[in-house]
Amino acid sequence: MTQVLTFLGLESSCDDTAAAVVRSGPEGTEILASVVAGQTELHAAFGGVVPEIAARAHAEKLDLCVEEALAGAGVRLGDLDGVAVTAGPGLIGGVMSGVMCAKGIAAGAGLPLVGVNHLAGHALTPRLTDGIAFPYLMLLVSGGHCQFLIAHGPEEFTRLGGTIDDAPGEAFDKTAKLLGLPQPGGPAVEAEAATGNARAFALPRPLLDRPGCDMSFSGLKTALLRARDAAVAEHGGLPRQVRADLCASFQAAVRDVLAEKSRRALAIYLAQAPGEPVFAVAGGVAANKALRAELETVCAKLGVRFTAPPLRLCTDNAAMIAFAGIERFRMGARDGMDLLARPRWPLDRSAPALVGSGKKGAKA
Repeated sequence: MTQVLTFLGLESSCDDTAAAVVRSGPEGTEILASVVAGQTELHAAFGGVVPEIAARAHAEKLDLCVEEALAGAGVRLGDLDGVAVTAGPGLIGGVMSGVMCAKGIAAGAGLPLVGVNHLAGHALTPRLTDGIAFPYLMLLVSGGHCQFLIAHGPEEFTRLGGTIDDAPGEAFDKTAKLLGLPQPGGPAVEAEAATGNARAFALPRPLLDRPGCDMSFSGLKTALLRARDAAVAEHGGLPRQVRADLCASFQAAVRDVLAEKSRRALAIYLAQAPGEPVFAVAGGVAANKALRAELETVCAKLGVRFTAPPLRLCTDNAAMIAFAGIERFRMGARDGMDLLARPRWPLDRSAPALVGSGKKGAKA
């Protein structure tokens, strides 16, 4: 019989400080409390996330988020069965802040400590929200990562392809900056695209002429820059409607690339998947409604179940970390006070690095 487990989760890999309490047992999984403290205002003047500012904010907010999550869940530290924390990949200062906080809580309360791969947190979200069984195909599409994974187990993933340069979230952020829109770029570009003409600019669909599931979005960003400059030269500025058209055209290009690459990944997955096939999408860019709708259409045509988490669980949160910690804990995973913060941590460690490797190991 599956044991009922209640875990505290901590997340601080980028610019969201989060804490959550999750309870999982034979009757299912419940998020008892989820607290996220964003840092948008702190980074607004810089056009992107400043690692040092983010790390300091995490150190200031983590304990407050933990207190709020425990109070919201109606539990005390003594009621917990363990503490899970993002141990990487991410901005190293933020990851260290979370790991040190989790170590202190675990040591002080005498609780087991479980380090979690941030990407695994996203990849396991369909099991948290919908109880999806292994194996399933996952498109993890976020600010810093984009990859197709077959999830075989809580710690077993096969990467079918990924981005060889910018992730879609990075491309959205850079596009927003180029067009004078606020950060984070994803929601800003999506909102602007709602009134735009997606056919107004003929932007490229990178790598569609090559086989496989790898993706590239850096060239698309450069093409948008050139289109913007041409529009500014023509109009003597950037009219609001032209900016909306640029956003809509850019979003359509990203959508088309991800849809076609999803078809290819699904073909590989379906050739080996037993039982009911499931295609899941998670990560911050999964909140984009146009992308969700297109992926749902792709799955409907292939007779594959499509699932995506609620919007609040697409972006970084600690509920997914707590649940991933529970999954690892059930497999016997325990970490000690020597748990390290890792800037890089690929899910499929047997796959070659997509964008190179350095002294700190292969990039995720």
